Amino acid sequence: MLGITGFTFFVIAVFLLNVTPGPDTAYIVGRSVAQGRGAGIVSALGISAGCIVHTLACAFGLTAILAASATAFTVIKIAGAIYLIYLGVRLILAKHDDATAARQAHASEKATPKSLLRLFAQGFVTNVLNPKVVLFFVSFFPQFVAAESQHKTLAFLALGIVFIAMSTVWNSFVAWIAGSVTERFAGKSGVKKWLDRGVGSAFVGLGIKLATSHR
Repeated sequence: MLGITGFTFFVIAVFLLNVTPGPDTAYIVGRSVAQGRGAGIVSALGISAGCIVHTLACAFGLTAILAASATAFTVIKIAGAIYLIYLGVRLILAKHDDATAARQAHASEKATPKSLLRLFAQGFVTNVLNPKVVLFFVSFFPQFVAAESQHKTLAFLALGIVFIAMSTVWNSFVAWIAGSVTERFAGKSGVKKWLDRGVGSAFVGLGIKLATSHR
């Protein structure tokens, strides 16, 4: 159907890719630990939205163009790295006291639409500006689309929908589990401070790794 080949293997491969920790998983866990389950789940949805962009780009040929351009690859890579480092530094330098911790604990329970939108946007930008995701889509998806298919665009879109659906379920599950840590330590400023610093350092590390990575 639609020229998709090896669909069962595709599903298995996507499952294995999801359960293998990567930058997206690290980002979602970081948000969940730092700000709670809701923040992690919204961040996961933002990342899924970013995958929609990659799916559309792959289906309509834009991803292949970006992957072939060294300049475009470098620009996206540096922009993504700077953004991750920026988020990490903000967490590392965040000030904490008992009053702040209490407010954050209360805010995590009653997040405003504005704060949720910001988290969604950050997850979206983090995914879209990750050139490794671009290369993944352009190298992985074509393996499951028959070269002679007359519906390649629809095939890419169908595979993208399956990929996004599976990833969203898994990432939301990861966010839910990781968010339990925040609930246990809510209101404890000392613990929260070191959690934020640890997560911030991880974000900075991911940014540096992205900036220094090669194709």
